[in-house]
Amino acid sequence: DLAISVLIAFLWLVSTFVWAKALGDIKVSTGASIVPGIESCKAPGTTCHFLSVTSMGILNVSVVFGLLNMILWAGNVWLVYKDTNLHS
Repeated sequence: DLAISVLIAFLWLVSTFVWAKALGDIKVSTGASIVPGIESCKAPGTTCHFLSVTSMGILNVSVVFGLLNMILWAGNVWLVYKDTNLHS
């Protein structure tokens, strides 16, 4: 049904953007900017160094695949629309 396909495409788009925003927040929360906020690093005579974070390339790929999947759903919606008498 066309309405269900439109709804799924829309929900997929929204969920992909929500995941992309959450991924951005994860990157900020685990980056070098957190070192000044750590209580034990504020102690006198203490030096804290940020080394690295595990690569998040796979997570970036998941966002891209989410967008590609949404494009496939949008194409599905278009084909369902063209196959019905709604476009006349």
